Amino acid sequence: MRLRKNNRTDSRSIAIAKTADALAHPLRVDLFRYILRCNKERLIVRNKDLVKVFGYSQATISQHLNMLKDGGLLTIKNQATSSCYYVNIGVLTKIINELSKMGE
Repeated sequence: MRLRKNNRTDSRSIAIAKTADALAHPLRVDLFRYILRCNKERLIVRNKDLVKVFGYSQATISQHLNMLKDGGLLTIKNQATSSCYYVNIGVLTKIINELSKMGE
């Protein structure tokens, strides 16, 4: 997402756009949904698990996970030699609340 210098867009609009950009690909939506489900079940999610479940290369999965992270939707915690992925529910809730206020 590119913004012009001196753009008058407020921070709420930028946050919504970043989140929408992060979810703008069907695989990212599926990854997000899967990680959310695993987090609810208190299961650890690693890149190799996602490669196995979704059948894409490690590099492809990593690129999509980074987009979700950049959109604020994922938190990545390093544990030993692997990274574990967690959904950032607070960001998602904030964006949903902002979207619900758009018509006001």
